[in-house]
Amino acid sequence: MIVYNVTTKVDPSIKENWLLWIKEEHIPDILKTGCFTKANTFQLLETDDSEGPTFTIQYFAESKSFYNLYIENFASVMREKAMSKWGNKFISFRSLMQVVN
Repeated sequence: MIVYNVTTKVDPSIKENWLLWIKEEHIPDILKTGCFTKANTFQLLETDDSEGPTFTIQYFAESKSFYNLYIENFASVMREKAMSKWGNKFISFRSLMQVVN
């Protein structure tokens, strides 16, 4: 199992609307690609929130091939949608992990 982790610091002025968009539009759109089986959203605790809260979304893929398919065919469009909607009101970084049991 591969986990694609997207960590985002959000400007306080868009927090509520951004969360609504993430839950109702962005995550469902990413899951509709068929590359991921589920997604979990978290808010980081014990972090400096003076510039806004930090959230992380973990998308679960059955294999690295599904992740690669997402990156090659969908990631740029999803990132462009976020930028056109929220501009410089957020900043994200991404990491890739593998589940180890």
